[in-house]
Amino acid sequence: MKCPFCDYVESKVLDSRTSKEMDTIRRRRECLKCGKRFSTVETIEEGLPLVIKKDGRREVFDRTKILNGLKKACEKRPVAVANLDRILSRIEYGLSERGEKEIKSTEIGQMVMDELKMLDEVAFVRFASVYRQFKDITEFMEELKDLLLKKGEK
Repeated sequence: MKCPFCDYVESKVLDSRTSKEMDTIRRRRECLKCGKRFSTVETIEEGLPLVIKKDGRREVFDRTKILNGLKKACEKRPVAVANLDRILSRIEYGLSERGEKEIKSTEIGQMVMDELKMLDEVAFVRFASVYRQFKDITEFMEELKDLLLKKGEK
């Protein structure tokens, strides 16, 4: 682990703690060169499936891409970053539980939309408008009508 202060590559671990969800480990470290302390968060790399893009390419699952999309959708909304991390953890857990080697990006996008719909409706509409690439205002309005109908059923 490289020190963020002096770039030295050796450090000692002072403390380790697992998250409540048991999916990450937070480590408190001390640089062996400059003596400054810093924290790292480690996640377990599981056998997540390859993502099949719309054009047929295959890519390694990238948590950062989903997190960036979630942050953009939730920009200026009362949504805590911890909620976004929980969404990501649930999506990753769901993908690993499926045990599949490959998954279509559209399925992951749908998982994100389902999570956002429960978290924040405005963020959901923002994400859906970019993700689904509505051809015109009519398609966009249909999505809003569906959202309002389902909200009225509750």
